[in-house]
Amino acid sequence: MDISLLGCGLLGTAIGERLLARGYRLHVWNRRTERTQTLVAAGAQLASSPAEAVAAGDLVITVLTNGPITAEVLLNQAGTALPGRLVLQVATIAPAESRDLAIALQQRGAHFLETPVLGSRPEALAGCLQVMVGGERADLERAQPVLTALGGEPHHLGPVGSALHTKLALNQLIASLTHSFSLALHVVQQAGVEVEAFMAILRDSALYAPTFDKKLAKELADDYSNPNFPTAHLRKDLQLFVDAAAALQLETLGLEGLTKLLQRATPAGLDALDYSSLHRLTATGSSQEPGS
Repeated sequence: MDISLLGCGLLGTAIGERLLARGYRLHVWNRRTERTQTLVAAGAQLASSPAEAVAAGDLVITVLTNGPITAEVLLNQAGTALPGRLVLQVATIAPAESRDLAIALQQRGAHFLETPVLGSRPEALAGCLQVMVGGERADLERAQPVLTALGGEPHHLGPVGSALHTKLALNQLIASLTHSFSLALHVVQQAGVEVEAFMAILRDSALYAPTFDKKLAKELADDYSNPNFPTAHLRKDLQLFVDAAAALQLETLGLEGLTKLLQRATPAGLDALDYSSLHRLTATGSSQEPGS
């Protein structure tokens, strides 16, 4: 099968590498051509435009920055090549944007599945992403071999919108757990408690989440380089969750402080670092508002 991949950032490149390793023929496009070099070197064909990439594939995977860019690339730049194609939209975008995109693609003769994933570059390379699917079951059956190559049996959660609501709920937990653990870690350290003594109690409790140990070394070393999921992406996804929850008339007051805190990541130079760098934002002396 020929697959078109639009978007070759951290996750998109890892997905492409996995598909090439599984024997798929890959046609790639990215706004910044230099980001396609890894995949081209591995055997992918470089397309000069989204339309050229989409025309070459039986199935289209998009891993673009956000909803508006995804719609622009697919509908305005690749529109003439869309009829008959099945689009798998991986990026985390708003559920409403996903539903609008599905309608617009259907009007252009294409099929659509939202397929956000839990996991990042290491999981994509290993083929153990958790793939969530929103859309028609018939389209899922068509995409099944490709999705299975990326993460085993996909989770079909319902119509378009359901998978992205689920993805946002999970990413909200990433933000909330990282924030709460960061504050807890600062408190016990400043109280003079040995970190390992605190962690031993936490690991033996119902409060423990594996992500705490996964990020502990980074936080203790204050080294957030080589991210698989940058802070800027976490901030975007948390805001999308807050917006989606508010649209469902849920109370989001408890998260508004965290969304405001993450806005300080940009002036603090944390946007491109691993999301656990928010540990710097919870530290003593970091409470000054941007620009103050």
